[in-house]
Amino acid sequence: VVADIRELIEVDDVMEDDSLRFGPNGGLVFCMEYFANNFNWLEESLGHVEDDYILFDCPGQIELYTHLPVMKQLVEQLQQWEFRVCGVFLVDSQFMVESFKFISGILAALSAMISLEIPQINIMTKMDLLSKKAKKEIEKYLDPDMYSMIEDSTNLLKSKMFKKLTKSICGLIDDYGMVRFLPFDRSDEESINIVLQHIDLTIQYGEDLEFKEPKVR
Repeated sequence: VVADIRELIEVDDVMEDDSLRFGPNGGLVFCMEYFANNFNWLEESLGHVEDDYILFDCPGQIELYTHLPVMKQLVEQLQQWEFRVCGVFLVDSQFMVESFKFISGILAALSAMISLEIPQINIMTKMDLLSKKAKKEIEKYLDPDMYSMIEDSTNLLKSKMFKKLTKSICGLIDDYGMVRFLPFDRSDEESINIVLQHIDLTIQYGEDLEFKEPKVR
């Protein structure tokens, strides 16, 4: 671990402070804003070693990427320090096996892409926890035909207004091909390597080495 934000500030300490009186969400926001005002701590922690490959384990609360500027500020600061940055957006595969849930997952990923304005790799995690039936079902969501998915989704909606909205969303996603997911199975070494190759290619890590196209299964 290069740096642990808990050395700078902890959510529990913020929540227990009688003068602040924050709950879990408010405490998290306070911590992230405090972090954004103390990027000098991060700079000192990271140092300046050539060819560093640093993974930031970010909070999962979606509002940090849609409502607040903190993560965008972090990205811009890293770029100023001449880091090549890409986002890795993780979605639990167990919640993506139905069409309307999949569309919601895509919109969440798209929100982060729009907010951060950096290359983004989208990943379905915990593939090893899916049943055989669910694994077979989820194959169609890895390279989805959004127009066929429209019919699956709109059949569940009684409101004509939301059917029209869902069709528009699916059409937009399909026409521009903005969001695709890679499967991640921690018990499968090849799955891990494929994800890593896509990330390396995105940030051009080791670009002076022999160029390799990422594998696709």
